Amino acid sequence: MPSLIAAALHPERCKPSPEPLPVTLRPLVRVGMMVWGVVGVVAWSLWFFGGIVPGTAVWTCAAGAALGVIGLGVLHRKGWR
Repeated sequence: MPSLIAAALHPERCKPSPEPLPVTLRPLVRVGMMVWGVVGVVAWSLWFFGGIVPGTAVWTCAAGAALGVIGLGVLHRKGWR
């Protein structure tokens, strides 16, 4: 294993970086949207029926779900998997 100084002075001697693995982001975005939706329904019900949760929690969950929809649109438009 070359030292850091040797690697900085002679980068051609280092191993090349491996190719990046293909990653599918759509399931991750969909799961995130589902989590925001479930937490949003729970927060809304606690806010509406008991006043236990502040209304900002409901809006935060709505914003998270909306950002997920925007993220899916970006993934679709760019042609990413």
